[in-house]
Amino acid sequence: MSKAAAHHKAESKKPTIAPLLPADSEDSALSIRLKQYLKPHDIALVWEAYRFAFKAHDGVVRKTGEPYITHPVSVACILADLHLDVPTILAALLHDVVEDTAITTEEIQEKFGQQVAELVDGLTKLDKIEFQSASQAQAENFRKMLLAMSQDVRVILVKLADRLHNMQTLEAMKAEKKKSIAKETLEIYAPIANRLGLNAIYQELEDLSFQYLYPMRFRAISKAIKAARGNRKEVVSKILDAIKQQLQELNIEAEVSGREKHLYSVYKKMTGKTTTFSQIYDIYGFRVIVKDLSSCYLALGALHALYKPIPSKFKDYIAIPKANGYQSLHTTLFGPFGTPIEVQIRSEEMHNIADAGVAAHWLYKATDAQLTALQQQTHQWLQRLLDIQSESSDSLDFLEHLKIDLFPDEVYVFTPMGKIMALPKGATAVDFAYAVHSDIGNCCVAVRINHELAPLRTELHNGDHVEIITAALAKPNPAWLNYVVTGRARAHIRHFLKAQQSTESAHIGERMLNQALRAMHVEPSEISEQHWQKLIRDYGVKKKADILSDIGLGKRQNVMVAHQLVALTDEHVEKHTKLPAKSLDTITIRGTEGMAVQFAQCCRPIPGDPILGFINKDKGLVIHTHDCPSVRKFRLDPDKWLDVEWEPESNRLFKTNLNLTVANQPGMLAKIAAGIADAGSNIDNVSVEEADGSAYANLYFTVQVKNRIHLADLMRRLRRIPDVVRINRTKGNGGGSRLTSQ
Repeated sequence: MSKAAAHHKAESKKPTIAPLLPADSEDSALSIRLKQYLKPHDIALVWEAYRFAFKAHDGVVRKTGEPYITHPVSVACILADLHLDVPTILAALLHDVVEDTAITTEEIQEKFGQQVAELVDGLTKLDKIEFQSASQAQAENFRKMLLAMSQDVRVILVKLADRLHNMQTLEAMKAEKKKSIAKETLEIYAPIANRLGLNAIYQELEDLSFQYLYPMRFRAISKAIKAARGNRKEVVSKILDAIKQQLQELNIEAEVSGREKHLYSVYKKMTGKTTTFSQIYDIYGFRVIVKDLSSCYLALGALHALYKPIPSKFKDYIAIPKANGYQSLHTTLFGPFGTPIEVQIRSEEMHNIADAGVAAHWLYKATDAQLTALQQQTHQWLQRLLDIQSESSDSLDFLEHLKIDLFPDEVYVFTPMGKIMALPKGATAVDFAYAVHSDIGNCCVAVRINHELAPLRTELHNGDHVEIITAALAKPNPAWLNYVVTGRARAHIRHFLKAQQSTESAHIGERMLNQALRAMHVEPSEISEQHWQKLIRDYGVKKKADILSDIGLGKRQNVMVAHQLVALTDEHVEKHTKLPAKSLDTITIRGTEGMAVQFAQCCRPIPGDPILGFINKDKGLVIHTHDCPSVRKFRLDPDKWLDVEWEPESNRLFKTNLNLTVANQPGMLAKIAAGIADAGSNIDNVSVEEADGSAYANLYFTVQVKNRIHLADLMRRLRRIPDVVRINRTKGNGGGSRLTSQ
């Protein structure tokens, strides 16, 4: 039995697709759909693909015992409802053939053409590659699928139809498998469907995921909605009649209908606003479809004259469309009995796009400007995914960025030139900077929001006017990762920091390797390029800098690499027999090495402190004071630490901690802050012990100083302030914490 039988989904008790009839039957579910829009010779090609797939999957059954071919045919039916073209229907029928049978992509290309083969290849999972984990395999599958999708959006349309049918037929799977598939669908596939404007598929995917992830909540809300449907039927009918009459009196041609919110959106509203079901009045909404754009605003005026609008609940998605091309006027009105009424107003063209999104191009054969703009927006989004993919070093990173980029809620802000940009809800000025261009993001130093200076971490809101201020020598700050929300910004920042860390680590690694070579009486210049090339091949890396970076990051020992390099030279035996090894030279710490050298927060060393350097894998060289309690255990292992010393002259400021005990009087904090400023120091952080009614209080400062002499001068100045009782420099943390008086 093929592996398809083991992991594909079973049909549900109430399948949404009609049972499969013989391929040549005029009444088969697929045949009925195809005859609505395809020519006879195209339909003949579809049946040829059907017979090919039928033969390939012959003997394979789904978990319900039905022939496996029912799955690709059902996927083709979903796509035929969207009137997708022949290559897409063929790809739907053949999408599992390469993955689950011995048939190759080349055979598909030979029989059905290159276009169909490329679509099938984009849908084929990477089962033949060995991954470290299931999550990595899943991430790599998404990566490949989205790269194929960036070349041809039809790949994701087939994939979404495939996932929809699998969700419709999930019932026979084990509980654990059902939950994992539903979670993946809710986190990835439903947001992609929403992003592409496939509203019906998006809502069904959400509801089905909800059903399997939270079955009890699903049943409870379903039951409550059915009960409310009966209780509120009279109110809904009254409102519907009133809206129709009002529009008719003003000669506005419109189709008015009531609509029920889908289950998962009700659940999200309940959890997001922590309300009970009885407090949600807008389970029913109303949709008004008019003939053209100008009629939308006329209908809006008519409804506002009928019922009073709630001012904060109006959104104009016509003037500012959503990123997926969705356009409508949304307004909430005070209806009869004080019931809030949600109304959507849109033209027929807008309604087509709202239902089918990018698929409207095939479904309605439209060539209007709206669809052209929508296709451009979709292309730009896919291009952003490609940019993120190129910046992400591994698949799991890419999957994380993709999830971030699929946030459904958006804010719309203006550039200085008046262009509208859509960003995820919660986006900051840094996200905006990277959305404009990666170079703007990398060099941003400040922002003006609505013409006023604001911090870069400021969250943006609808209608904000945003202007980024850049500096040529500026670079990304690691702290930005704590608050950016877009995948693009996160990917660019991480890529820059990794590249910077690699470069800085290579410099440190080179100094450490040279130190080890000289201890063996070998000058670095004696190691030829041929020796390096041999070592690069032996290690399986791309270049010399990779080895040096690994040394700087603690992933390789400098002494071991030095020994291997010396072993490659012709004279290594003679040198070793004649000369004893020297002790390793001391490495000088300048304080400007960047991310490759880190100063331990437990003891916060400053120039003048006796120090040791400890090799920490992935962090590189970490500098501690020689008496720091947290490194005692490492001192017994000489391979873990290096002798380091401060460079005599350093202009950099270093952080250190101070603890002050002061009289609990008004103005003390201001006096101390002024004293720190007078000493030429800077306050990095300050905290005050919670007041307990005592006459004295403890203040904790992190200050920036040049060296121990500067610190001593600062502490003398602070002691002169009246009511400062005690001042100590704090070293160590946790169990080894202690105070050293200066």
